[in-house]
Amino acid sequence: MGESKRERGTEQGEGHQRSLEMMRRCATEHGFVASPTERHNYRRIWGRDGAIQGLAALLSGDEDLIDACRRTLETLARHQGPHGEIPSNVDTVTGRVSYGGTTGRVDAGLWFAICCVEYWRRSGDEDFLDEMVEPLERLRWLLGAWEFNTRGLLYVPPTGDWADEYVQSGYVLYDQLLYLQALRGIAQVHRALHGGEDHALEERVSRLCHLLRANYWIPHEHEPPDDVYHHVLYTKGHDAAGHRRGTYWLPYFSPLGYGTRFDGMANALASLLRVSNEEQDRSVDEFIAEELIADDVALLPAFHPVITPRDEFWDSLQMSFTYTFRNQPYEYHNGGRWPLVTAFYAASLAQRGELDRARGYCDAIHAANRRERDGTPWSFSEFLHGKTLEPGGTFPMGWSAAAGVIADAYVEGERLFE
Repeated sequence: MGESKRERGTEQGEGHQRSLEMMRRCATEHGFVASPTERHNYRRIWGRDGAIQGLAALLSGDEDLIDACRRTLETLARHQGPHGEIPSNVDTVTGRVSYGGTTGRVDAGLWFAICCVEYWRRSGDEDFLDEMVEPLERLRWLLGAWEFNTRGLLYVPPTGDWADEYVQSGYVLYDQLLYLQALRGIAQVHRALHGGEDHALEERVSRLCHLLRANYWIPHEHEPPDDVYHHVLYTKGHDAAGHRRGTYWLPYFSPLGYGTRFDGMANALASLLRVSNEEQDRSVDEFIAEELIADDVALLPAFHPVITPRDEFWDSLQMSFTYTFRNQPYEYHNGGRWPLVTAFYAASLAQRGELDRARGYCDAIHAANRRERDGTPWSFSEFLHGKTLEPGGTFPMGWSAAAGVIADAYVEGERLFE
């Protein structure tokens, strides 16, 4: 892999070390908290944040962080809900457990399952696997119930995933991609434990992959694919996609129609999890380079284009918040630029052998994490403003630090999900 970033006395090497140090600040006896700050409820064990930091820990090779990964998963499993729900967050001081706000968090369980399998696969810890088989099976049953119509795709309610104050719901691609990887991992566990395949599960994995390829990438030609989810809905989506056909993966569809905004996480994961093909990757790369990346910062937005007061979705966006409205234009999910989103895209580039471009995004992640707030350098802020590039959101965030570790590790040749 060549010399590692931990060995290089460079600015990038400093970014890597600072990221590891921040993750160590987030590591507690119960696992990774989302942030070491006392602000709001971030000093808790979060299903989504903790698992993403856990994946970064596995890539880092740091034994203390890897131990924190295991503790995170064990804490979440101990507080699994009565139907198999993985907590949105656990307050280990008060004992309070949340499974979501106004609705549940679908992706908390998905990231949990993915991280459990990756921890077992890389550590070989069979005792851990024995401990997690029952929680994973309960979760698998719950996820099947969340398909509602048993047709292969999870139905995600508004605010039901990481874009918890944004305006998309239904069959959200980001969650389906995580669902695919979670089921792949559970199938791998079954093969290891039983010495053979669960044929029904393997068929579900294959079917889901076909559904994603058929229903979220809208080509120029109008003929619906064989695995179309709903012919009339697909035809409406084809018409709505317009110039976006064959450009990037569409973010969701619902009984009301297709969404057409660019979803940074979904498009990055489609490549990283090997759902896309080379032609699709090239198209997404071109769109990102030409439409999304500013000259002075190579960070991806969560979603594009920005919803403004003139947009038809503005009224709905303004109503979608828990405490205060955070999705002003170019902020938070509404066009804010995220180290976390960029990390998964950088990882996908590195996995495809585009190392120079991946390194450029690594540099941008570290530069964003280094930005000062309240007189403190290396703020590890949640996002940067899409236009002014001022740090925004909560800080310091553990998953912004994890972003630097994940991107660096992929450039160095480390891999997950194999």
